[in-house]
Amino acid sequence: MAEEEKKKKAPVEEPEEDIRHIVRIAGKDLDGKMPIGIAITRVKGINPNLASSITKTFIAAEGIPAKTRIGDLTEKQSDKLQEIIIDPVKHGIPKWQMNRRKTEKMADKHLTGHDLDFAVKGNIDAEKKSRSNRGVRHSLGLTVRGQRTRTSGRKGTTVGVTRRKNVKGSGK
Repeated sequence: MAEEEKKKKAPVEEPEEDIRHIVRIAGKDLDGKMPIGIAITRVKGINPNLASSITKTFIAAEGIPAKTRIGDLTEKQSDKLQEIIIDPVKHGIPKWQMNRRKTEKMADKHLTGHDLDFAVKGNIDAEKKSRSNRGVRHSLGLTVRGQRTRTSGRKGTTVGVTRRKNVKGSGK
């Protein structure tokens, strides 16, 4: 009887699937169980609209089912997906979906991850250096886009009237 209980309590082993549980694309570790379109939205700089376009382009090029999980892709397919993410215009995705259009320094590009962070920080530093209104407000830690500041957006220690300590003979 004790043997029967042991058999019942033993976990049932499911067959191993050929899936990569963590896939690294565009400098970000992605969950291999997620569908391609949803997984690549986890990369900074790729919104759901762009992810849909990238996924449709990738699926058409590779001839795989639409609901394929990102962990089921081969290394070659992952490299192809990363290539589409890095240069979407080259693969037929419209320019209006790029996040760095019409800049003085570079042509229409799409930046992701740390490159996007670095570019935004560079833009803010350039505004501070030129002492534009936006740059001054950035450097002072104030709101930049015209929000009201009278009541909201307060941070730090409170500023107000402080009580005096009781002094002998003051009557209070």
